[in-house]
Amino acid sequence: MSRVGKKPVTVPSGVTATVDGQTVKMKGPKGQLQFIVHDDVEVKLENGQVKVKPRTETNRARALYGTARAQVANLVEGVTKGFEKKLEITGVGYRAAMQGKNLQLALGYSHDVIYPIPEGITITVPKPTEITVAGSDVQRVGQVAAEIRSYRPPEPYKGKGVKYVGEFIFRKEGKKK
Repeated sequence: MSRVGKKPVTVPSGVTATVDGQTVKMKGPKGQLQFIVHDDVEVKLENGQVKVKPRTETNRARALYGTARAQVANLVEGVTKGFEKKLEITGVGYRAAMQGKNLQLALGYSHDVIYPIPEGITITVPKPTEITVAGSDVQRVGQVAAEIRSYRPPEPYKGKGVKYVGEFIFRKEGKKK
């Protein structure tokens, strides 16, 4: 059994939670989010806590209810604090800049890469070699950060490219004479 799924998710003050069938909605200072729970999982709102449990004792239900509880916890954290991913650009001439509602990346190609910022996501560039992606939905923040990283993933010889802050790049030794 999942140990994560057994814990109820407490709804803090300032956040309104509603459970309508299989849909969990959270509304807070950072916006509104919703998550549709799988049919094998039962979700209830009791005494300011969202409780999740499997409907049946099948392997699928037991596997999904810990995930459902984690998703609901992410909704609560998203509408209260929000999520943030930081990216770091390494390489000579590699840089990022904001251009209106787009992110302009110079990553060693013959042209600059223009990335349109999706709705609900805020991107800031504190330095030309740092990008901060923030938003209330953890999945969208991670997806946007992964898309930006995919334009030039870090290579193992010189470490040039776009990487997450704190990511370890396994370095290789070059050719020997």
